[in-house]
Amino acid sequence: MSHLQYTAKSHHLQWNLKQLSKICHQLYRNYCPESFKHRRKVNLSKVSDQSLLVLLLLQAELGIKSQRHFYRICQLFPCGHLLERSRFNRRARQIIWLVQLIRQAMNTQISPDTIVIIDSFPLPLCQPVRNYRTRIFNGLADIGYNASKNLWFYGFKVHMLVTLSGYILNYLVTPASVHDIRAVEDLLENCHHSYILADLGYLSRELRNSLEQKGYHHWTPLRQNMAGAKQHNHWKLMAMRRTIETRFSELCTLFDMEQTLARGKTGLQLRIEQIVLAYNLRYFEIN
Repeated sequence: MSHLQYTAKSHHLQWNLKQLSKICHQLYRNYCPESFKHRRKVNLSKVSDQSLLVLLLLQAELGIKSQRHFYRICQLFPCGHLLERSRFNRRARQIIWLVQLIRQAMNTQISPDTIVIIDSFPLPLCQPVRNYRTRIFNGLADIGYNASKNLWFYGFKVHMLVTLSGYILNYLVTPASVHDIRAVEDLLENCHHSYILADLGYLSRELRNSLEQKGYHHWTPLRQNMAGAKQHNHWKLMAMRRTIETRFSELCTLFDMEQTLARGKTGLQLRIEQIVLAYNLRYFEIN
């Protein structure tokens, strides 16, 4: 880890609908399996898969959480009035795997020498006053503690693996009570990046030894009362690790990711996949 300089990337909406359509058609052509492109009766579809992909990315770009509200907006587009709302929702959920496939294929274009950062942020499903009486995602979500805001919340926790420049390599959603350390192994699956930065929440000798055996160099700051903390907590490494908090801020500000109206696992997965793919496409568009 001899290089400690980095350049943070800015993320702003810079596409028009024509550009977005061109990008989606190229992604579909490059990454969609031939068996899906030529499936039975595909030529009878009123709205193509490419057009549906454009609409899903547009929804993420506009930060629209409600599928019902977005469907009304879709009526303004040439292909939007061709699908009824129930059919639109079903087809959108049917191509989740395609959005995920495109996102994973794009990961191969990231250099394995890149330093990556691991962290998590809360995904609350209600106000704290309703923590013990809500029934949303009953049996899946639970109550966890948000240290940065010093409050308990009901919902999920989103764990992410992000490069210094802001590209999201992988994510994992767990109940709010799950400790960050327990999500590391799954989050690093198929990760070919050796240098991983994390915060104090990932400080664990067992975790560090386990990752070293797999070829990872795991760095976390030390507590102030620990031996060698002043030399270990290099200010440049601390600054690099904090860039992931800027990425989380962008996801919540530009895409309103912390707020979700989804009431099922499929709907929640679709929303997160939409946002992550739209966010990563900005990275390639800017670079």
